[in-house]
Amino acid sequence: MLLSRAMSAYLRRVNRRGMDFGPAREDLALPEPVAGRKYLLYVHVPFCEVLCPFCSFHRVPYTQEQAIPYFAALRAELRHYHDQGFDFAEVYIGGGTPTVNPEELIRTIELIRSLFSVGQISAETNPDHLQFDRLATLRDSGVNRLSVGVQSFDDTLLKRMQRYAKYGSGEQLIERLQGASGIFDTLNLDMIFNLPGQSPESLERDLEIIVERLAVDQASFYPLMAGESTRRRMVSEMGLVRSDREQRYYETIRAAMTGPFQPSSAWCFSRTEGMIDEYIIDHEEYVGAGSGAFSVLGGSMYATTFSIGGYRERVPRLGHAITHGRALSQLERYRYHFMMKLFGLSMSRAAVREQFGDEYFRVLWREFLVFRLLGAIRETGDEIRLTHRGMY
Repeated sequence: MLLSRAMSAYLRRVNRRGMDFGPAREDLALPEPVAGRKYLLYVHVPFCEVLCPFCSFHRVPYTQEQAIPYFAALRAELRHYHDQGFDFAEVYIGGGTPTVNPEELIRTIELIRSLFSVGQISAETNPDHLQFDRLATLRDSGVNRLSVGVQSFDDTLLKRMQRYAKYGSGEQLIERLQGASGIFDTLNLDMIFNLPGQSPESLERDLEIIVERLAVDQASFYPLMAGESTRRRMVSEMGLVRSDREQRYYETIRAAMTGPFQPSSAWCFSRTEGMIDEYIIDHEEYVGAGSGAFSVLGGSMYATTFSIGGYRERVPRLGHAITHGRALSQLERYRYHFMMKLFGLSMSRAAVREQFGDEYFRVLWREFLVFRLLGAIRETGDEIRLTHRGMY
């Protein structure tokens, strides 16, 4: 347990250093795409009708006056990447709440499908948008996977998260989700665990509802992660986060979900094979469009401006709104690959050698040693697979 906590603390420090891009620059742009390669596209829609106190993703309050010109700039950025020669096989639309303005979202999806040879589209939404007409329109526009931000079915917790008044009670959420079944290839629930005030009994009730009362295809469980930008508000409105019970809660989730569902990543459980939201497991390079989106290409990471006004100003002038970027070191690239592949539960030694050579294992000898000491991986022939402890 002590070694596990030390490893977690170390990884958090590495992550903070990795996200330090330095000052904004005017001379940045994405490198040219590799001819014939299809990438993944991430699209960020930062608008929300309710700013939940626990959420540290880039989001702003929704107004139509801001959203309409934002979507126009977003479509201009997408045309720019088409003109640059990019093609995309899959699209993930996140936020924020992408469905906050369905007309603008549909126009954007239609443009994406007209410009790129997209086969799979995943989009996020909130429970109050689960009306059949809206869902049918999304499906007909090409959305294959819909991910619904539920977080919990516990009314007390929903009130603490300030979601009860806007999105309804736990029973109302269940009813809406039952009505949404079968419309998309994959219907996913996003749940949060280790919430302040969440008891073991509350978590077990959530799990029972998912397994026994809902016909959803998938459920993703995220540990509550308090970012620096939201920590004070979250503590004042929801209470303190207890890290000492996080692993116990995760093990409760894994035990309850395995059987009716199967793990498809460290925190995503699926009834059948389908799309998952951890798109970076299968796509080491991807392009991010929209304010606050990130891209990883050619051994470098890029970020678009987090300013909505700055985004709308830069796109017409430059075609994009990238303001930050830095090259990743060899160690960072290898670590990134290591964590993402294992997050997807396993990696192949042969595939790693084909991509990086034996140098990969020499550079990451410390990481492999620590994961072995933690009992986090099991090595059988060519395969390196996460254990149950490794999943946590």
